[in-house]
Amino acid sequence: MNHADIDTLVKNWIVDAADRPANPRVQQVVTRLMGDLCKAIEDLDLSPSEVWSGIAYMSAAGAANELGLLAAGLGLERFLDIRADEAEARAGLAGGTPRTIEGPLYVAGAPESVGFARLDDGSELDRGEVLFMQGTVFDQEGKPLAGAKVEVWHANLLGNYSFFDQTQSDFNLRRTIVTDENGRYGFRSIVPKGYGCPPDGSTQQLLDLLGRHGQRPAHIHFFVSAPGHRKLTTQINIDGDEYLWDDFAFASREGLVPPVTRIAEPAELDAKRVNAPFASIDFDFRLYRDTAAAPSPLVERARAAA
Repeated sequence: MNHADIDTLVKNWIVDAADRPANPRVQQVVTRLMGDLCKAIEDLDLSPSEVWSGIAYMSAAGAANELGLLAAGLGLERFLDIRADEAEARAGLAGGTPRTIEGPLYVAGAPESVGFARLDDGSELDRGEVLFMQGTVFDQEGKPLAGAKVEVWHANLLGNYSFFDQTQSDFNLRRTIVTDENGRYGFRSIVPKGYGCPPDGSTQQLLDLLGRHGQRPAHIHFFVSAPGHRKLTTQINIDGDEYLWDDFAFASREGLVPPVTRIAEPAELDAKRVNAPFASIDFDFRLYRDTAAAPSPLVERARAAA
């Protein structure tokens, strides 16, 4: 069957078969996706068993709540970021903090504080390295933004996130920090570790068949927002990680790997009220002003809320 024949069939199934008012956008998207799928089946000569195997795989991935992880691992989430970058470049926006993927593990409603927050609950303090991270949120002209929101979340030393990992305390390693009058934010936490996909999960099953690992470098996620400015979704990677530039989710980007400084001077330890050397990261965020020339950066998707 040639592609034109397939297009005719799919139009008949999706468009011509409609016997009541349809949503034009949904009809357009389903027609395109169904047509592309049928063409792939024809071009690759997929057997019925292979097609049903794929359907069973997607069902299992959905039941395990791994479709968000799969979207990251196959590059789909990175592709959406590339398109957003291109749209901003066409609108003349340049010089802001690079965006990168959100991932599937954000939880709304983290406790809010002004200027500074402690993220960790202390349960891993005997095994982890204390981290202080600080910086300023600027607008695109370099003016500090007071009252900006810096939402931050990261994994524990086992690579697990609170809420999804019921052994952790509520909102462990999650906070919302409102910048002070100078646009500054800061937090204390522990240096996170890298982690991998669930080894027996749907995503790793497919990655194994593709000859790929499922590892992520240690990283910290951020939403940064301010009135009149475009919301930023990004994350920083911890420099020196084995998978720093080999992230299975393709989220590593230049400009998002700040240096990590180890601090051991007694005066600095006293100032931070710690009794052992700690890691320090300085990182500033730069937001673009709202503009109608580029699509909205707000993404509607299913997210957890505690």
